[in-house]
Amino acid sequence: MKEPIIKVKDLRVIYNQGKSNEVRSLEDANVEIYPQEYVIIFGPSGCGKSTLLYAISGLQAPTYGDVSIEGKKLSEMNKKEKVNLHRNNIGMVFQAFYLVPSLNIIGNVCLPKSFSGISKKVREKDGMGLLQRFSIAEQAYKFPSELSGGQKQRVSIARSLINNPQIILADEPVGNLDSESAENVLRILKELNEIDKKTIILVTHNPEHLHFADRIIYMKDGKIVKEEVNKEKRPIEVVKKTQEEPDYQIPVEMKILMRTFRNLNPQQLGVLLVPFKAKQLLDHVLSDLTELQLNSAENYLKELLFHNMDIGTFERSLDMDFEKGGASWNKKRANSFASKIRLILEATEFISDEREKDKHHLILAEYLRKNFSLKLDEKLYMRLQSFLKLRMENKIDGFGLAKKMDLPVKMGGLGLYRNTADKITREVEIIMLLKYTRE
Repeated sequence: MKEPIIKVKDLRVIYNQGKSNEVRSLEDANVEIYPQEYVIIFGPSGCGKSTLLYAISGLQAPTYGDVSIEGKKLSEMNKKEKVNLHRNNIGMVFQAFYLVPSLNIIGNVCLPKSFSGISKKVREKDGMGLLQRFSIAEQAYKFPSELSGGQKQRVSIARSLINNPQIILADEPVGNLDSESAENVLRILKELNEIDKKTIILVTHNPEHLHFADRIIYMKDGKIVKEEVNKEKRPIEVVKKTQEEPDYQIPVEMKILMRTFRNLNPQQLGVLLVPFKAKQLLDHVLSDLTELQLNSAENYLKELLFHNMDIGTFERSLDMDFEKGGASWNKKRANSFASKIRLILEATEFISDEREKDKHHLILAEYLRKNFSLKLDEKLYMRLQSFLKLRMENKIDGFGLAKKMDLPVKMGGLGLYRNTADKITREVEIIMLLKYTRE
């Protein structure tokens, strides 16, 4: 069986141990990473993810536990072996780039090779090859201060590859970059994994990066709290063993939502669910804007759903020109869209109040009657309430709800036009999706 290229066992990192200001940065971390995996360590600031990365690199000595690279424990390596490890086996990419300002770009890239006894001509040939690959060869004889952030990070990646290491460790590599440069850097790292077969370990706090990974390690308060797999690259024996271990079950509510939203999957539980919610809500309300306008609006919608802005700021951002950082909509459309979003979010908030759980279907029925101008007599209105109750109790799915509303009155339905029934069902499913949070 293929052995892990990196093995972390019972790792703890404690600063100021035994003192009043003791800080436990890492608690009992256990990780196995296999060759050619792309692993993301994800969590909020201060959760210990960078500490874990630096412990793996050998730059942070653990208080307890150990790290093994290619079967050799770091604690058993002498100074020369550690130098060799950093020079030949591990390449590092940092958020702050750490380029030497007095060296030109080709000099920075070739610096790790300068201590290997290889001639300058050969070093620079290898360095230029990497710069050409990352489309920055024309910057070779400039200095770091003359480059943009995205260009500096590509130089940093080239430097990390100059000795052809098998492992690349990246600590928040796009934290200082604009969205376009960040996407470019993340594509490069993905290419290094898929084409060059490098093992990539990336630290990030941004949930939008998680889809790049084969495996995601979630951290909180210095502990690894869970793992998620997007693409399995571990040996089958390891996978079977992992599957035999107790794991969470997909909640019934999530399973039913997955029938309506075909692109929704269990890996999107947690923070990944908000970008998906934003996308679905946007598609639900809009259909005739440019891709750039939609992408800008989607980003603002994520900020709204993450509670990083209020509805007023959201509306103003939609109306603002591209040049000023907005979505470049007109005022009327921005107002109409924001009003619709506000109504949906208010309805979601009402039916998320557990204190009023018995009334959720009644609140939703009134919302639908008002916003879809439904003309229902008392009998049919009560029927609508009963259908919504079944849906909210996860006894039927979206298709079942649409069928009941479309069914003729004599057969126990609402007798709505199919198009109307589908629109109402879509609204209900959007609200159910927005309401959903994993316990």
